[in-house]
Amino acid sequence: MNLLMLLAALSGGLAVGAGAFGAHGASGEAAEWLKTGGQYQLIHAVAALVTMRLDARGPGWLFVTGSAIFAGTLYLMAVGAPRWFGAITPIGGTVLIAGWLWLAWIAARGG
Repeated sequence: MNLLMLLAALSGGLAVGAGAFGAHGASGEAAEWLKTGGQYQLIHAVAALVTMRLDARGPGWLFVTGSAIFAGTLYLMAVGAPRWFGAITPIGGTVLIAGWLWLAWIAARGG
């Protein structure tokens, strides 16, 4: 079993569901949180799959983890979690940025 591929695929599916719910089943701030979370999660699910093809799984793990934190906190707030969860969201964003920087470092090394 390829755990990174499994998690990236599940992440992509969840992202589509969250985005659809944000577009059709939620309103106001909750809809925006769902759409934003879905967009970031879907982009990084695809990026994680690409890292597997590039044999750069480290950044892929950061993409899956960071998007789970980033989007997950937005999703939780959209369904009623306390707004202080929003303070956790930037941690996920930081992990996503670290994944992109790691991938850039691999590319710069000729990897």
